[in-house]
Amino acid sequence: MTQRAWRRPPGSPTLTQIARAAGVPVPVVSKVLNGRSDVSPSVRESVAAQLRLAGYTPATPVTLAAPAALLDLVVSAVEGTWANVMLSGIEGAAAETGLDVVVVLAREGVPADRDWVQRLIDRGSKGAVLALVAPTTAEHRRLTAAGIQLVALDPHQPISSAIPTVGASHWTGGRQAAEHLIALGHERFAVVAGTPRHQYSQARVDGFRSALAARGLGGDTLAVGYGDWRRTEATAAARVLLDQPDRPSAIFACSDRMALGVFDAAAERGLRIPRDLSVVGFDDLPEARWLSPGLTTVRQPVREMAELAARTLLRLIAGERLQVPRVELQTRLIERGSTRAR
Repeated sequence: MTQRAWRRPPGSPTLTQIARAAGVPVPVVSKVLNGRSDVSPSVRESVAAQLRLAGYTPATPVTLAAPAALLDLVVSAVEGTWANVMLSGIEGAAAETGLDVVVVLAREGVPADRDWVQRLIDRGSKGAVLALVAPTTAEHRRLTAAGIQLVALDPHQPISSAIPTVGASHWTGGRQAAEHLIALGHERFAVVAGTPRHQYSQARVDGFRSALAARGLGGDTLAVGYGDWRRTEATAAARVLLDQPDRPSAIFACSDRMALGVFDAAAERGLRIPRDLSVVGFDDLPEARWLSPGLTTVRQPVREMAELAARTLLRLIAGERLQVPRVELQTRLIERGSTRAR
């Protein structure tokens, strides 16, 4: 079955504005833009009227099951608020062009005839955003042979330079965390990193270490524990760091989730934050504001990164050539109550 889809002109009102004018939710406007049939005729006409007023023009009728009406998002996992914020950014960019998002899990240990690559190929995907997923050389070759465009969102390992990437300035973010703590007068530091296998984890540690080295504060002897991006593992790593004879007065956790683990370890030892221990996280997820005291953290613009990755993919699918294959969005330190001067 087919329905009439719509083209959005540059500078036209957003889906939110059109939904408000038509008195319907944003997803309903997205369905009309996409030519979906699961909208009542009266609602469809109301939305269509607002689209015409906004300058949208009807496109050639499309088949509802056409792959072009879908945007594929390949992820390694969907739990946690980072994934929720990222997905929100992908969906927002997709909704602007009337597309629906299909989430594909890149599970480990799956045979090649049923893995995420083959599922994209079998469905006739035009392109996919890879979130924290790094395709192997063989996987990339299969996707390229099938004509599937790719954009990588913060791949955890080095990938082919032929794949455009969108990420954050992780090294700079780590340095920003250290410079904040140094300015507060701290001299004994430790880091709870994610895993040495992930390049953005190492970049954050290296940035932090570089700021210490520049001030002669022992960057080469920095104590680093690994929390594997999990709260419980970060708690265990922080216990070891806090039990050192000359325990740190400040800890940089390379994610907000792991910062929760540092809070847990400090509480176990009767240490008060920030009186006895200053803590800086990384991400600026909702957890950072829920904590008491609020978490000082390095904000990476996850939603904006996801939106840019999705828009970049749509440009590739449309046949555009990219001038810049790698884009890094800037991080920014958000100061809250978990850090204080010594």
